[in-house]
Amino acid sequence: MTGTRMDEVCRMIRKMKKKDLDKVMEIWLDTNIKAHNFIPKSYWENNAQSVREMISEAEVYVYESDADGEIQAFAGVSGSHIAGLFVDGAAQSGGIGKALLNYLKDKRPALGLCVYEKNERAVRFYKREKFQAASEGIDKDTGEKEIIMTWDARSGA
Repeated sequence: MTGTRMDEVCRMIRKMKKKDLDKVMEIWLDTNIKAHNFIPKSYWENNAQSVREMISEAEVYVYESDADGEIQAFAGVSGSHIAGLFVDGAAQSGGIGKALLNYLKDKRPALGLCVYEKNERAVRFYKREKFQAASEGIDKDTGEKEIIMTWDARSGA
């Protein structure tokens, strides 16, 4: 992506506002259900309210369309941990996730995250973006295997 194009993309990324919460939660629920078909839909629905409360208090950045200002994606971060990066289904594979990730990389010298091993698309995405598998574990809530991935600017990646 050229410097000018990246500048345009970064202008579309901003901190989440309270008025954005409903759309952010809509993206969160829909994306989780579709990306994690190996976890019952009810798990995501049952956890939506507690996630809503956490998101409203978290450091969250949204990506909005330059055409209509509609939120198409968001990323939540706590320190150097990416709590989640979600792109609306209709906007996936358009560079929005990469733009959000690069935005976070510009703000932090190192980042880490957990991703379900069965979410192969996400694992490929993070590897392509220079994240490396650091360890593995089991999510105690779902029983699913997770990969803990890290990125460090000092590694030259």
